[in-house]
Amino acid sequence: MAFNKFNVLHWHIVDDQSFPYQSVAFPELSNKGSYTLSHVYTPNDVRAVIEYARLRGIRVLPEFDSPGHTQSWGKGQKNLLTPCYNGPEQSGTFGPINPILNSTYCFLAQFFKEVGTVFPDHFVHLGGDEVDFTCWESNPEVLDFMKRKGFGRDFQRLESFYIQKLLYIVSTINKGAIVWQEVFDDHVKLKPGTVVQVWKQELYPEKQAQVTAAGFPMILSAPWYLDWISYGQDWRKFYNVDPLDSQEQKELVIGGEACLWGEFVDATNLTPRLWPRASAIGERLWSPKNIKNLEDAYNRLTVHRCRMTRRGIAAEPLFTGYCEYEYT
Repeated sequence: MAFNKFNVLHWHIVDDQSFPYQSVAFPELSNKGSYTLSHVYTPNDVRAVIEYARLRGIRVLPEFDSPGHTQSWGKGQKNLLTPCYNGPEQSGTFGPINPILNSTYCFLAQFFKEVGTVFPDHFVHLGGDEVDFTCWESNPEVLDFMKRKGFGRDFQRLESFYIQKLLYIVSTINKGAIVWQEVFDDHVKLKPGTVVQVWKQELYPEKQAQVTAAGFPMILSAPWYLDWISYGQDWRKFYNVDPLDSQEQKELVIGGEACLWGEFVDATNLTPRLWPRASAIGERLWSPKNIKNLEDAYNRLTVHRCRMTRRGIAAEPLFTGYCEYEYT
């Protein structure tokens, strides 16, 4: 990352499949929610990553995504997830975090207090993406709560209720918050300064303009999903993006992010899938608008790719050719 001018590691550290973050306050989250007890990030591991990054000028930004993407959380924290119903009976399955219980927010307050002490960065990413309302919709206690609150059957208002409480919790530990764009799309009332990350490819220039017009800082990642692969030199389309196009509030565009998700990526293919495709994004994000000639960029990128392979980084080739040194 440092070789390629990336200065933030966005660590999406837990998801539905596994909860590898080893919490001191809630050890059962990883004890029961990780793939295995050897597939965890211990407190020492996390400290080592943060310090390794700091020495290279890189901030570590943790993401604990909720209320969706939380199936693994429920294995180690009783009554956290919403019980789903099949008609009048519980189905035995669970949905997103249960937003109607006081115990949910007591847990989240204590958990994020710990997160705030472990991760020194000013920001915590709270996720908020891809919340499936089906389970909430099936649960009679959730429906009764919504009726008492005057939400009707508007589950976006229930989501907003949850996110607003979470934003308050994060503000009490003096951290800024980042959320995925669904939180903005679902009209959640956000605190000023909440950062919105635009990730959906459909009409993303219009979406980022909407976010900044509403006065919120914005991070763009929609055009830079490196886990999506295609034949040929897809780095060219990454390079041609300008995050500041169609932006009147340019000062609110605080950065861009290259995303590499793990569904089809592990240690066997991480490095060549990442580099040098991400290198093109790094140059774009640090370059003025007039630096955009693709052939010039190709010449620089091929040299840089060889530079990375000399340093032991298994960066894949851009096209046919060779590096001017002997492999040993």
